[in-house]
Amino acid sequence: MSLKNSNSFIIGISGGSGSGKTSFIRDIKEHFSKEQICFLSQDDYYKPRELQKEDENGIKNFDLPESIEMDEFYFDLVKLTNGMSVERPEYTFNNENKNPGMIHLDPAPIIIVEGLFVFYEPKLFNLLDLKILIHASDTQKIIRRIKRDRVERNYPLEDVLYRYEHHVLPSFETYIFPFFNKVDIVINNNKSFDMGKEMLNAFLRNRLHI
Repeated sequence: MSLKNSNSFIIGISGGSGSGKTSFIRDIKEHFSKEQICFLSQDDYYKPRELQKEDENGIKNFDLPESIEMDEFYFDLVKLTNGMSVERPEYTFNNENKNPGMIHLDPAPIIIVEGLFVFYEPKLFNLLDLKILIHASDTQKIIRRIKRDRVERNYPLEDVLYRYEHHVLPSFETYIFPFFNKVDIVINNNKSFDMGKEMLNAFLRNRLHI
């Protein structure tokens, strides 16, 4: 299968945990149909919990490139660019009480891929036509992380803080920060990403001729 055999325009969006990637993507989705833009998230490619690496204290580390089924993610993107549909189970963030549904994705003129490590894998990086990095200060990221993991996922605060210090920050410094000078756009999201969102929306509408 050819690496990219269509006119699909591929946009990669990354940023540290708590930078606002998910909210940014959610806002973009509200303005476009599935026929116009296909959204592919790395979150749905996490390996099962039992296959995740442990740190020196025996705590599972989900903030490593190895935590993702990177080859599956890459080949599903290639399928989409070749006009093929993709189906896979949704990721439930290790919630044993939730039965995963099936995600069905169809090819579209624009494909947006999102995740912590969409820039890290060279063969994936080279497929991207536009690279966007969403950034926020460490203070804002930890506040958002606590709100998400403590409130929405019911993780203990001690666990949230431990993972942020020992997993999230080292991951950002190693796998995300080096790409700041290699991407096309950096969107500051300390307070709001509205300006960046409107800029991207305008670009997407122009690209789709709408």
